[in-house]
Amino acid sequence: MDPSTSSAITLKINDAEYTLPVDHRTTLLDALRERLDLTGTKKGCDQGQCGACTVLLDGRRSVACLQLAVAAEGREITTIEGMAEGDQLHPVQQAFLDLDGYQCGYCTPGQICSAVAVIQEHAAGWPSAATDDVRPEAGPPPLSPEEIRERMSGNLCRCGAYVSIAEAVARAAEVQAESTDTPEAAA
Repeated sequence: MDPSTSSAITLKINDAEYTLPVDHRTTLLDALRERLDLTGTKKGCDQGQCGACTVLLDGRRSVACLQLAVAAEGREITTIEGMAEGDQLHPVQQAFLDLDGYQCGYCTPGQICSAVAVIQEHAAGWPSAATDDVRPEAGPPPLSPEEIRERMSGNLCRCGAYVSIAEAVARAAEVQAESTDTPEAAA
């Protein structure tokens, strides 16, 4: 291992730590798929345009094909493999399954990771390009189909399952909002 072009890094992925030697030019996508066998994250365009490789870095969306693995060291990485809790699917995964938010399924992992972040961003009051009133005191806008489409616009589905994807995101947002409004969630 040439120290001028490679080094050993430790990545925290889905609550597990992995130490591996990498060339400094290795993308996070290639480290996940080729080095760690976490193949749920898909390689689509390899140019950051399709969103198939979307993962969460510290809870925020990132296209793994443009993220260098060495730059992800010390950050919390969540891939599709880390979404479910045991046999319990994440609400977004369940909504995609219930509402057929996929066809061929290739883009689905990136869509789901992106949708998880979209719901969090919306709940935090972050505006989008489709938000009419962006003043902080206005609070989160309704999570309308237009808002969902705008917020998910970085994820392409070549099969055209967009209607079902938007419905799945809306359903998952409702389920998550209901679960945070219950007395058990407040405890």
